[in-house]
Amino acid sequence: MSKIPFSKIIAGTMTWGVWGKNCTTEQMIELMNICLENGISTFDHADIYGVYTTEKAFGKAFNESKINRKDIQLISKCGIQMVSESRKNTIKHYQYSKAYIIASAELSLKNLQTDYLDLLLLHRPSPLIQADEIAEAVEKLKIEGKILDFGVSNFTPSQSNLIETKTKINYNQIEFSITHLEPMLDGSLDHMQTNRITPMCWSPLGTVFRNENEQSQRIKKVTHELAAKYNVSEDIILLAWIIKHPAGILPVCGTSDKKRLSLLMKATTVEMDLQDWFALWTASTGNEVP
Repeated sequence: MSKIPFSKIIAGTMTWGVWGKNCTTEQMIELMNICLENGISTFDHADIYGVYTTEKAFGKAFNESKINRKDIQLISKCGIQMVSESRKNTIKHYQYSKAYIIASAELSLKNLQTDYLDLLLLHRPSPLIQADEIAEAVEKLKIEGKILDFGVSNFTPSQSNLIETKTKINYNQIEFSITHLEPMLDGSLDHMQTNRITPMCWSPLGTVFRNENEQSQRIKKVTHELAAKYNVSEDIILLAWIIKHPAGILPVCGTSDKKRLSLLMKATTVEMDLQDWFALWTASTGNEVP
């Protein structure tokens, strides 16, 4: 469904800055090169990451890396207004006026030190969204070559339909994992396939390795067995489970660990058996399928 050659695994940069590892310029350059050496060419951003600082840090590293812009794809998101020293906000809120979307995209270009974004996403739905304004902003940015494509993030089918009355959505970045099955059950992924919207998913490992509850224990047991069967690590099994879905989901992996980054694309080579896929789903729900 995607016309842009996004890598099948996307590098999420949220933890590369002050919200995580707080990488130096040199460390960011190293992470970029590790990604490219291992087939990950797409980098996912949002203006708010690091309280509006991570894009700029990444842009400095990208400029110094001398990586060819044509060899990578850059995604960013806009619309969340945070309370910070750099903004005159008194409360966290959403803003999607035509002027704001354009200004935010242009600031991301400046910070990332690039002439265009491969994809601009609206970060979260606002009850005050006006589809006309969004369409006008997107059209202007596309005509000027500042964005190549447009999508949303965390939008429901009905919210997506509202936007699509005025402009086409080609991507929706949602939360989806073995511990967050809702998009597979509430019609979200069906809607995306029907409307030729490519899903991306954030937090693709879910809470498996963060929570020590019964669900995680069941999933880990099955994942451990499958990791041995397919000769890959357990996180790769969970990514392969996502990739097997027919919607063509692109996992956004937020690790800044060099070793893990170098292995992520192995998930695209796992040909997971049908019954193994359902074994994981059953482990997640705690019940056999009806």
